[in-house]
Amino acid sequence: MNRREFMQNSSLATAGVLVGTKGEAAQIHQGKPKSKLQLGFIGVGMRGRNHVDLALRRDDCEVVGICDIQQVMIDACLKQFQNHGKKKPTVYGLEERAYLEMLQDPAIDAVVISTPWRWHTEMAVASMQAGKYVGMEVCGGFSLDECWQLVNVHEATGTPLFFLENVCYRRDVMAVLNMVREGLFGEMIHLECGYQHDLREVKFNDGKQPYGGGVEFGEKGFSEAQWRTRHSVHRNGELYPTHGIGPVAQYININRGNRITHLTSMASKARGLHEYIVNHEKGGPNHPNASVEFSLGDKVTTMLRTSNGESIVMHHDTSLPRPYSLGFRVQGVKGIWMDLNDKLHIEGKSPKHRWEEAAPWLQKYDHKFWKKDEQKAIGAGHGGMDYFLFNAFIECGKAGTEPPIDVYDAATWLAITPLSEQSITLGSTAVAMPDFTRGRWTMRENNFAKGDW
Repeated sequence: MNRREFMQNSSLATAGVLVGTKGEAAQIHQGKPKSKLQLGFIGVGMRGRNHVDLALRRDDCEVVGICDIQQVMIDACLKQFQNHGKKKPTVYGLEERAYLEMLQDPAIDAVVISTPWRWHTEMAVASMQAGKYVGMEVCGGFSLDECWQLVNVHEATGTPLFFLENVCYRRDVMAVLNMVREGLFGEMIHLECGYQHDLREVKFNDGKQPYGGGVEFGEKGFSEAQWRTRHSVHRNGELYPTHGIGPVAQYININRGNRITHLTSMASKARGLHEYIVNHEKGGPNHPNASVEFSLGDKVTTMLRTSNGESIVMHHDTSLPRPYSLGFRVQGVKGIWMDLNDKLHIEGKSPKHRWEEAAPWLQKYDHKFWKKDEQKAIGAGHGGMDYFLFNAFIECGKAGTEPPIDVYDAATWLAITPLSEQSITLGSTAVAMPDFTRGRWTMRENNFAKGDW
């Protein structure tokens, strides 16, 4: 072992120091069923208000507190209560850490965190230490230390964390999960996924239109443009991994009989955001933002390997013109499904060497969640999958059971981002994925979407 390897291994080992102490408040969701949850929402911007809307539709939860640092977001959220005819909540803000005051409310059972990425871990840690069941929105991580902190505080306090990855509940994704479990594709060999979404109008938005308002970001921007674009300026890696890796992890039982061992990443040059600025009617070559140097490669490709031998390719592509696609590919020894063309091939069942339309298969293997509650999902975000995600969050909280997407999944999926940044910096060197379960992946079972919720 050379000096670099020794230092890397030592830092991973010391990251396992426990934080916090296990308190009585943390036990409210441990095996003590509740008929109704009292909720607090940290961050009520566009994503946070989607969650609030789902909560206001239900009779088994009550929104008693909301927190945001912008009055415009608070005002928009309060209108939701008026529209639903529900009692208005206590409002916390406008200071950055006003959420800490909300966490002191003993009536609040659970919190939902939908803030800019850099706040997620800090807020989740404080919430777990306060004994609040946590629903944490998705993002990419900043460091391995951050990922370990989530795990360590969960283990020290016993407070559960539900990582709110909604694509795991997408209808076709869940149908394919049934097909994988039924063995139609045979033993898994290779998978692909990613986040391929033209976000130029999200990253540059002056608030005068819902999207596409201009070429401003940071202090002059609105909503996500205020913070998300800064990551593209300063960082280069797989910045938003969870929409892709979440479903793939369920297909091959990551952290439950399987684990990611290492990855390597490569990034292209960065040109797309600059081109958008100089060619926009509100921009041009002389616009101040035309001189910004963006670090994020327009196309980031990450390859991962698992302990069971599967390979995974991830694609991050958010700065170039393109239609939306998560680019799923599920391939085993007996067949393949690809969501980009909505085709599949099952050996011995499909015409030889030919693609088949996936729709009849997806209908045949439609997941029981969708069969049962399709009507309840109407109007929920992202084609209805947000209903199933939020429903699972609430039902787990009421029952006091472990979330199907837990803190170990959060840490592993979040870690892809800093590891990809490290790999790119080191010339696409392979870097090891820590085992955040500390060996428990060998004994844990994948029960995602097998029960009632």
